[in-house]
Amino acid sequence: MNSSPNLLLLWDIDGTLLTSGGAGMRALQTALAARFGIKGSLEDIDFGGRTDPWIMRRIFAKFSLPDTPETMEAYTAAYLDALPDALERATSRVLPGVPERLAEAAARPHVAQGLLTGNRRRGAEIKLARHGLWETFAFGAFADDHELRNELGPFALRRAREHHGVSFAPERTWIIGDTPHDIACGRAIGARTLAVATGHSDPAALRAHGPDAFLTDLRDAAGFWEALDR
Repeated sequence: MNSSPNLLLLWDIDGTLLTSGGAGMRALQTALAARFGIKGSLEDIDFGGRTDPWIMRRIFAKFSLPDTPETMEAYTAAYLDALPDALERATSRVLPGVPERLAEAAARPHVAQGLLTGNRRRGAEIKLARHGLWETFAFGAFADDHELRNELGPFALRRAREHHGVSFAPERTWIIGDTPHDIACGRAIGARTLAVATGHSDPAALRAHGPDAFLTDLRDAAGFWEALDR
């Protein structure tokens, strides 16, 4: 019997697997002060569903910093240095139902799971390792691959294929996330989308973007697998 997986789950991190309690914003503010001597609010910048480089460019524009590879590299390094302490001070926690759904997926031979996130790879590792979740994922697509979230899907699909030795059909690939940007990212590669209302997006607005499935949170095991295995 062929035991190769044929169902691919690609998970978002922030607002889907966990909440960092604002640690990302605080780390960006700390890095801004440490690297550029600038103190200021980032509350007016749209973080949800965006990639780290996209967010940083908006910060450069707001504070009139040069948008150069050197500035991006320096700010990224300072942010990653500041992130562990910011997480330590924040109320970072895994969201309800996540450990159970991840464990169930890992126990099903027909299921493969990876990451598709706007975090830099190192930032994703810092956030997930804090809760013992980093080793759950053998592959993923990250902001290091591309600044635009809609361009990340092909990287995730290629790495899934390389890791498992099989190609995953679009209709058997699910992007799981908490923002309209996750839904758009799934559509960009012809994948299906599961939206969970565990982030900052208004649930009604999230539904209005037409995900293939919608859950209030990930505690509903029956609803989760009914949606994905159909």
